[in-house]
Amino acid sequence: MTNLSPTEPRSTYLFAVLALLASATMWGTIWFPLRLLEEQGLVGLWCALIMYGTALLLSIPWWRRHRLDFARRPLMLIVLGLSSGWANIAFILPVIDGEVVRVTLLFFLYPIWATLIGRFFLREQMTWRAWLGFSVAVGGGLIMMWNPELGSPLPRDSNDWLALSAGFAFAISASIVRSLADVSVAPKAVVVWAGVVVVATVWLIIAGIEFPILDSNVYIAASLLGLFASVVMTFLVQYGFHHVPVSRSSVILLFELVAGALSAYWLANEVPVINEWLGGTVIVVGAWLILTVGDDRGKEGF
Repeated sequence: MTNLSPTEPRSTYLFAVLALLASATMWGTIWFPLRLLEEQGLVGLWCALIMYGTALLLSIPWWRRHRLDFARRPLMLIVLGLSSGWANIAFILPVIDGEVVRVTLLFFLYPIWATLIGRFFLREQMTWRAWLGFSVAVGGGLIMMWNPELGSPLPRDSNDWLALSAGFAFAISASIVRSLADVSVAPKAVVVWAGVVVVATVWLIIAGIEFPILDSNVYIAASLLGLFASVVMTFLVQYGFHHVPVSRSSVILLFELVAGALSAYWLANEVPVINEWLGGTVIVVGAWLILTVGDDRGKEGF
């Protein structure tokens, strides 16, 4: 990933920002077609398998072309695939069955996990701003998940746990991507799609969910959604990361929260309760502080 160079036209930078906004909007609204497909009988796991399987099949020509990339860091790529696979599946399932805004906000606690991974496993220094953002985001998560009936901030159901685990897995995959600077974009995308296919397949086998016999149009729609969601969004994000500094691009991706909230309100009449609004706002502030910590690099950490 590189920042915008002095010789690069400003139009390229603006297009990269638009690419990130487009990707965030797609991820914030993908729950709607996923729910429509489930209403037709295609459950989330089978839908994810078809979506990412379609992308993986179309990427076959890349396998031979980038075989050296695959051979260079095989173990790290395997971990990247599995962590990304879990992140995608654990996000898709709860946005189908749960509350879109709540699931998205819990997923966006990933800066907390990324901070912990960076500090304790990658030995990264943390500035006061990073610690502040970490504390604020944790506080926001506790506010949002507070359950007055239980008198505790524990996740209330499986959708909450899946959303939290999706954010944690995403933080792991993001940390691995940073360590794979010597591997080009295409093989990393292929590994991500393969990871989703593997995780979905194993989950389907363990859960004993049989393949649904449906109208062919449902499978075609899922395949087209795979091309739209898996391929287009992956490369929009990669293009944005390539031309926009990471500290800024990560903040831009928070627009997914706006897209998710508005689409959930208009299309599903979902309105978050007061503690979810308050906790979500605090989470966004904390995430912004953490994600923009790159601006403080070079200052003394502790």
